[in-house]
Amino acid sequence: MNKNARIYVAGHRGLVGSAIVRRLKTEGYTHLITRTHSELDLTDPKAVTHFFSIEKPEFVFLAAAKVGGILANQTYPAEFIHQNLMIQTNVIHSSYVHGVKKLLFLGSSCIYPKMAPQPIKEEYLMTGPFEPTNSAYAVAKIAGIEMCWAYNRQYGTHFIPVMPTNLYGPNDNFDLETAHVVPALIRKFHEAKEANYDSVIIWGTGNPKREFLHVDDMADASYFLMKHTIITNDKKVLFNIGTGIDISIKELAETIRDTVGYTGKISYDESKPDGTTRKLLDVERLKTMGWRHKTSLKNGIQATYKWYTTPPNNTYVQTIKG
Repeated sequence: MNKNARIYVAGHRGLVGSAIVRRLKTEGYTHLITRTHSELDLTDPKAVTHFFSIEKPEFVFLAAAKVGGILANQTYPAEFIHQNLMIQTNVIHSSYVHGVKKLLFLGSSCIYPKMAPQPIKEEYLMTGPFEPTNSAYAVAKIAGIEMCWAYNRQYGTHFIPVMPTNLYGPNDNFDLETAHVVPALIRKFHEAKEANYDSVIIWGTGNPKREFLHVDDMADASYFLMKHTIITNDKKVLFNIGTGIDISIKELAETIRDTVGYTGKISYDESKPDGTTRKLLDVERLKTMGWRHKTSLKNGIQATYKWYTTPPNNTYVQTIKG
């Protein structure tokens, strides 16, 4: 990608997309193409086709998606499978039709089997049943991977699917109904501190282990892969993106509590689902290519909390005292 390349970042206002835009701007790229949802509905095939015919992007980062935590996935499975299938189908197909040189498709680590051996290697894809709490989302993302592979094989495209672990950072979603665990806990502990609550209740037992990657590291890995990936002879490539380090939800909660400065009790509602017991990605494939994450979990959470509490970064920060 030369510095004047026409680069479309789909989902530029979201967690990953905004980080990719920041990374590309830091590198000196001058022709970034973005659209808000009101400007371009990616679930509308005619609108997407028209956009590609007018803008003619050379490179595409497909970070647009409907995402959410356990509660959101359980409550809105139809929206998760329908919207994600439509978005990725429209963008991937238009990228082929309009001659995009390289596309990076962001999947999710939830595509892997619930009981996959740990750490999870890329070749474990489709070797067992999904975690039922997010199966609709997983099926949609697997369809995106297969679509990239099919277009590579049939049309000679250079479409790269990547599987990030759990992400967090600036521009995350802090809505408690749809948020992932890190932003949800940051908001819960912040509001409990402000309101002097005696305790914070967390879903599940706290025993499952998860891996967390700061979104700026995710953007760095995406940029790295877009520059360095060569499609293999069988036209199938897949890359896990993560840290290779996991932590229990209890340890995560304690880390966030200490960062926020909340001094109350942590309670666990064991009647609520835990999700997968453990989900740690094997990141050796990417390490072999020369990429490693840079941000520790402690430093990343501190930076995210600072962003969260610095107005006007998002509308969820609120002081409840008085």
